[in-house]
Amino acid sequence: MVKISRRYSTILFGIIMSLVMSFTMSLTLTLINLGFIPEFLGRWARAFGISFIVALPTSLMIVPLARKIVEKITSD
Repeated sequence: MVKISRRYSTILFGIIMSLVMSFTMSLTLTLINLGFIPEFLGRWARAFGISFIVALPTSLMIVPLARKIVEKITSD
């Protein structure tokens, strides 16, 4: 298995998190709004692409901030 330097952990976490959340939320909301129609996969793929474009920069900005907040409000 290829190992990636720990200094990229925040970026890698943001990418993985935004992929998983975009996949899950776009699939769920497309299914709720349209049902399983013949063009479902195409519409879901478009929604996933758009949501990932929004989610990636958002998560890259929020993850470091969220970690700082968690560090401040938690103790050992």
